[in-house]
Amino acid sequence: MQRIIVTALASYLIGSIPFGLLLSKAKGVDIRNLGSGNIGATNVLRCLGKPLGITCFALDVFKGFLPAFVFPMLGTGAGGGETVPNIGILFGAFAILGHNFPVFLKFKGGKGVATSAGVLLGVAPLALIIGMLTWTIVVYISGYVSLGSIIAALVVTVTGWTLGYSTVTALALTLLSALVIYRHRSNIQRLLDGTENKFQKKSKSTSQQ
Repeated sequence: MQRIIVTALASYLIGSIPFGLLLSKAKGVDIRNLGSGNIGATNVLRCLGKPLGITCFALDVFKGFLPAFVFPMLGTGAGGGETVPNIGILFGAFAILGHNFPVFLKFKGGKGVATSAGVLLGVAPLALIIGMLTWTIVVYISGYVSLGSIIAALVVTVTGWTLGYSTVTALALTLLSALVIYRHRSNIQRLLDGTENKFQKKSKSTSQQ
């Protein structure tokens, strides 16, 4: 149990690493003062360009994948290399919490889409593929990254309960998807008001992520 607690804490700390902010600082700016003010990959991409945006996305995915997939392989049971069932979901959830509520930034973080994708890659890759396809189609048709993320989260919930995953995994995917949607509550309001900016349109007003 002590090993699990320590690994969960390590997962949270890894998730708390603000790669978007660090990348922007390397460019001499603070991403929190640009665009939507969010530290996530979408805002980095919009404000600082594709290379840094893609790099930020990849790093945020990795910090979800590492705890969810790699940490359980290191042995998290009572002893030896024994692995506790579904423990990757637990560690991945802590990484997502770290990204959304990073201790290094006074608990003001991103929305967890990329980090959640990393967790899915580690524990439910088929659900991730379906979710990414959904996200791509919705963003291509609507132009709204936020809408794509919200609908993809809903689809991941459905796939969790219909693709033969364990009840624990399905329930965890539901809760993580609910967190993603909750973190997009301001985007939902702007979508309802018709004031949400489309991704193709570069704007200085607050936007999706």
